[in-house]
Amino acid sequence: MEMSAARYTTTAKILHWLIALTIFGMFALGWFMTDLPRETPDRAFYFNLHKSIGVTLFALVLFRLFWRIGHKPPALVSTLKAWERKLAQAGHHSLYLLMVLVPVSGLIMSAFSKFGVKWFGLPLIPGLDDKALRDVFTEVHEVIGLILLVVIIVHVLGALKHHFLDKDETLKRML
Repeated sequence: MEMSAARYTTTAKILHWLIALTIFGMFALGWFMTDLPRETPDRAFYFNLHKSIGVTLFALVLFRLFWRIGHKPPALVSTLKAWERKLAQAGHHSLYLLMVLVPVSGLIMSAFSKFGVKWFGLPLIPGLDDKALRDVFTEVHEVIGLILLVVIIVHVLGALKHHFLDKDETLKRML
């Protein structure tokens, strides 16, 4: 059992948990709003809220990516096997890639709708009203979102494995 693993910085922890909680909220909001009947008066409100939070989340993810370039994370715990190190690196790279692709696909999808994108009421991207392209990017957004959810679940299960089975400091470093 390794007790001296370096911890993440306060900034890294805040960004990690803020982004993680917002992503879970976005999944919940996305599933809720898409299940609303089209005639529901508040449907547009929830779609605009999802887009606004998504744009904000995208900015946070980009900030985190640029911040991480100059702030190397602590080394993985020394007890990891080679395959665990490779899996951890692949998982983190996948998370970052997907955290960029999901909002980009959402922005493109929304650009091809007749409504475009507003950020808390401020117009950002006008709607082009192209149903065929909107449908393609709706599918892309949903599929990439589900892949992100699977990678997050594996990430969480890996952290729990380290905490409860391996009894190492992996999870505690991010708390």
